[in-house]
Amino acid sequence: MGSEVWTRDEIQSPCIKICVIHPSERLCTGCHRTIEEISSWSRLPSKQRNQIINELPKRAFRLKRRRGGRAARIAKLG
Repeated sequence: MGSEVWTRDEIQSPCIKICVIHPSERLCTGCHRTIEEISSWSRLPSKQRNQIINELPKRAFRLKRRRGGRAARIAKLG
């Protein structure tokens, strides 16, 4: 037997394991995909995956950073 490892020739998932769906934008805050894109990713053809990958940077602006929370409270104290 050979020592070759079988690999698949397809676009990998852009998941970065920060899986939180933004409540109003309905995008994952980690990879910027929609729930539908995430759930169907393994069944999508490479061409469609590539289109989604190319769109992801354009989606990032839709997710606003939080202005409050712990960091804001600490900043007010300092």
